[in-house]
Amino acid sequence: MSTLKYWVWLSRCAGLDSQLRLALLDRFGSPEEVYYADEGALSLTEGMTRRALEPLTQKDLTDAEKILADCERLGVQLLTLHDAEYPVRLRCIYDPPCLLYLRGRLPAVDELPVIAVVGTRKASPYGLRCAEELAFGLADSGAPVATGLARGIDSAAAQAALRAGGPVLGVLGGGIDVVYPKENGWLYDDVAAAGCLISEYPPGTEPLPGHFPLRNRIISGLSAAVLVVEAPLRSGALITAGTALDQGRDVFAVPGPIYAENSKGCNRLIRDGAGLAAEPWDILREYDFQFPGRLRGGSRPAPEPLEDRPARMPEPPKPALPTLSARAAGLTDDQIALLRALTDQPVSVDDLIDQTQLPARRVLSALTMLEIDQYVTQCSGKRYIRAVALTD
Repeated sequence: MSTLKYWVWLSRCAGLDSQLRLALLDRFGSPEEVYYADEGALSLTEGMTRRALEPLTQKDLTDAEKILADCERLGVQLLTLHDAEYPVRLRCIYDPPCLLYLRGRLPAVDELPVIAVVGTRKASPYGLRCAEELAFGLADSGAPVATGLARGIDSAAAQAALRAGGPVLGVLGGGIDVVYPKENGWLYDDVAAAGCLISEYPPGTEPLPGHFPLRNRIISGLSAAVLVVEAPLRSGALITAGTALDQGRDVFAVPGPIYAENSKGCNRLIRDGAGLAAEPWDILREYDFQFPGRLRGGSRPAPEPLEDRPARMPEPPKPALPTLSARAAGLTDDQIALLRALTDQPVSVDDLIDQTQLPARRVLSALTMLEIDQYVTQCSGKRYIRAVALTD
């Protein structure tokens, strides 16, 4: 832990790009040696500028120590560029991150045909269906799926891969504890349980727009290939495809209607030489020999899209909830507010905070007491439903 603070310090020095951090590590051997180097020695590093030199002369470790304390509190692991577990595949890109924050268990990336599945946030029903079927088939065949966990294609791919029982690598543009979009809190938990959440940003970092293009190089850097499912001509998914090509990765794309804006980026990629992907083995056949024994023909069909699933028999009506008098039960105002905000559909803690406008600590305290009294029931992903109906 004592040496990790120097890795955090180096990763937080403003004005340094990944290449300059690598140059410093090559010259001095470790972040600790960089920290104790004098200004004259630092200035001799290849690519050093006056703007980059200034933060390196600031030796306050308070911020680094706070980040380490936050990581310990949140169960976040740190993986440095010099650790044996750091994927060689990622280490060999032009600008690898010197430090990664992890929640969950990182698969043996170098031994697996990880496939990145990316696409537009504003996905069409066609795009969502393709993302689900392809990601399910990839995971079911033994290929872990990497994605950014954004709305649209990313989320659909992650959910389908999890349903297939495969690990998912969720690469984030903010801190691991900052859920974005907010409705994906349960998805973050599921990915961490079955795979790994990955970020180069410390806990508490907001997902700023400038973070996402940098995040994309990690998504492609961890992957053997990138699959673009649906993307207009101006799309972050095409940036990921570009970084993949720069890193020597293969790129595949799903074709779409020539007049559909969301398919123009994919169609252009195919026109320019990307592989056409209509089913998982359009991609995986390229890696069956490279990763012997790792891939298997997916025997299960992908889950049917919602609009194509046969109609189910109507479910029997749910039994009425037992009634509860708030006055007789001696409920607090916070408990009453939460019971009124809850329904028979799971609601996340964040949504309850937004609805009740109560501080987070009071919401968590009240939910704990309500759960002990069996007035609420906790579902997966720290979501809650009411178990009683208030009468006053």
